[in-house]
Amino acid sequence: MPMTQQAAPAVSAPPASGPKKETDGRTSERPMWLRLLARPEVGVFLGAVAVFVFFLIAAPPVREAGSMATILYQSSTIGLMALPVALLMIGGEFDLSAGVAVLTSALTASMVSYQLTMNVWVGVIVALIVSLAIGAFNGWLLVKTGLPSFLITLGTFLILQGVNLAVTKLVTGNVATNDISDMDGFEGAKSVFASTFTIGGVGVKITVFYWLVFAAIATWLLLRTKFGNWTFAVGGNKFSARAVGVPVTFTKIALFMGVGFGAWFV
Repeated sequence: MPMTQQAAPAVSAPPASGPKKETDGRTSERPMWLRLLARPEVGVFLGAVAVFVFFLIAAPPVREAGSMATILYQSSTIGLMALPVALLMIGGEFDLSAGVAVLTSALTASMVSYQLTMNVWVGVIVALIVSLAIGAFNGWLLVKTGLPSFLITLGTFLILQGVNLAVTKLVTGNVATNDISDMDGFEGAKSVFASTFTIGGVGVKITVFYWLVFAAIATWLLLRTKFGNWTFAVGGNKFSARAVGVPVTFTKIALFMGVGFGAWFV
């Protein structure tokens, strides 16, 4: 008998690809350099570079290493205060009392140390407590009254300005505090907050390193933690943030206390 030959299975042809999807300018991926330029921090960096280059050309003394160290020191004292204020502004608020709070903290540390004849570190700790209390007061008053932070901190600014003059005059009999450079603990506090490191033969203040470290911490806190998400949320819309479970009161007060910490550290 002839053997029945089985037909080979037909190979199905691959489906024809459909027409290629056309893209317009809105859906096409932008080049890397355009995406970088779209980031706000890149614009700030380019502006800083432009200013730096301008002064390098227009002011020859800026090219000296010693002058650069001085510029970095001045920038660090402003930057240390700007970091917590920037976080507060992202949270939707503003603090006008930050500058005068720096003086309040310094006067507190000096007067507590000298007038009570105590170690300078005691005055430093008391000044920290006072600075945090000022920030907590601003935040508490904000959430309790609902007034704009501009008005609340303007009032705090005027109050602190008067208190600084009145208390200093009352305690020391003058508008300035006494010299505490020869008191116990002064050298230790100076080494922590105002020491100088030599790099390449140039003296660099320790506040420059603190500035860089705190900038890194603030970036991590804002972009990698739950508190950073809360900060963005309350800055966008505090009512929506509260509706999804964000502790608005805690976040606002904590941000104001951060400004108080910055005023103490500076």
